Amino acid sequence: MMQPLESIEPLGHAIAMLLPGIAARADEIEQTRHLPADIAQSMAKAGAFNILRPKSLQGLELTPMEMVAVLHAIARAEASAGWCAMIGSTTALNAAYLAHDVAKEIYSDPHSITGGVFAPMGRADDMGDHYVVSGRWQWGSGSANCDWLSGGAMIFKDGELQRFDNGAPYHRMMIFPADQAELLDTWHVMGMKGTGSGDFTVKDIIVPKERSVSLIADKPVEPGALYQFPIFGLLALGVASVALGNAAGALDEIEALAKAKKPQGGQRSLAERGVVQTELMRAQAKLGGAEAYLRECVEACWHGATTRGELSPEERALLRLAATYATESSAEVAKTAFTIGGGSAVYMTSNLQRRFRDAHVATQHIATASSVYELVGRVALGLPTDLAML
Repeated sequence: MMQPLESIEPLGHAIAMLLPGIAARADEIEQTRHLPADIAQSMAKAGAFNILRPKSLQGLELTPMEMVAVLHAIARAEASAGWCAMIGSTTALNAAYLAHDVAKEIYSDPHSITGGVFAPMGRADDMGDHYVVSGRWQWGSGSANCDWLSGGAMIFKDGELQRFDNGAPYHRMMIFPADQAELLDTWHVMGMKGTGSGDFTVKDIIVPKERSVSLIADKPVEPGALYQFPIFGLLALGVASVALGNAAGALDEIEALAKAKKPQGGQRSLAERGVVQTELMRAQAKLGGAEAYLRECVEACWHGATTRGELSPEERALLRLAATYATESSAEVAKTAFTIGGGSAVYMTSNLQRRFRDAHVATQHIATASSVYELVGRVALGLPTDLAML
């Protein structure tokens, strides 16, 4: 059972009040292809983008399972809104790695919205006390409503690519005001249409060195147990939370449809058919099992963070495994709901087809893609593994 939203106060009540209105505007969100500004601002005022920021910066600093509950609830209402909340929340984790005075400039407004892309698609030339940054980043979810953006960039000095000690290319996240970037209309996709995850680009902007972080080499300066969780693990957990919420929304839709719909030529509703009852309960059990496994793994990791101040490689792998399995299982549940819906589900007026499409886009995120099984499998089997992305 997912943690009740109302148990997370005062945030839970504020979020809950927004959900019916967000759900009612699902068509608009999808057609706009980004989260409408008034919805984004309402979510920001409720605290949806502030859940992982440090308390020292007026953040809520929720526990990982509280984060799951919040993102799950928003995505259950509308998946793209949940995704934008997830990206805004996880990119704000940068605050835990910055000097406090620098972080305060960017993250101290509890209603601000941040976004960004970790992948090092940019170039940053080291000029001593600052970088000169250019680049174009894909998958800039929620960028249209952001105050600050960040993008990964390869570091060059005197024209030479810099490297980590292990020889891998050295890159850092560059953080800059959103108005320094140009947003490109590239988000023409099958699902998660309302996330506005198009490209953004910058050209020769100045980024002070203190406004950059390496999520691989740097250590968090914030002391809270939350920041002992690996950022990539929290990102994967965020993706899984949205996927689980979307799947729960798909089951809500098919249960309502099954009670109301009578197949052509039939006298009984879908709900009265044995095959529907069977498949629906299989889906409920699959979703409940994935949620339970996720909770078990997160709680084990939280115990490590709160008692030892760190997560072992095995715990990091466990977190990624549970998040990946939850995302995959959620897509299977959404497919079941879509299939049960029959011909009604194929129309664009049906939320079931949207839930199906959104679920399968979520499975493509690198943090929860099928390749994660191989990564965590190497850890489980004791094989040499690059833990930087774990």
